[in-house]
Amino acid sequence: MQHRHLKVRLVKSEWLRYLLIGTGVLSLAAGGVGLFLPLVPTIPFLLVAVICFSRSSERFHTWLVEHRHFGPMLKEYLAHGSIPLRVKCLVIGAIWVSFPVTAFVFVAAAWLRILLLFIAACITVYLLMLPTAPRRAKDPESGEGEP
Repeated sequence: MQHRHLKVRLVKSEWLRYLLIGTGVLSLAAGGVGLFLPLVPTIPFLLVAVICFSRSSERFHTWLVEHRHFGPMLKEYLAHGSIPLRVKCLVIGAIWVSFPVTAFVFVAAAWLRILLLFIAACITVYLLMLPTAPRRAKDPESGEGEP
């Protein structure tokens, strides 16, 4: 099912398209790192990547939205602006583990520590303000959720 939010609307500026593709690829790479490192959150990077690709590359956007693991969560976010409660809790938990560890173990400058914690707080507020996707009942025969 195609939702209007899943359509790609490319920017007209060529240099901006390349900048968005580069940002999307870097975000996708950071999300990939997050799959293997417990302190790096995956979902926020994937959301940045899909948003960048939706304005810059139909091919990359379609590949990411149709991905068998990431696609369902990204489609829910793009179609309804919501994310599942489980994902929301995992992302907020990962943020509040990784950002303070980074701030207090790896960063010496006090201003940078404050900046990292401020960014973590802003991301948390944003995630809390996002609607939570309703739970969908599982269909025992197909294994898919009902709308």
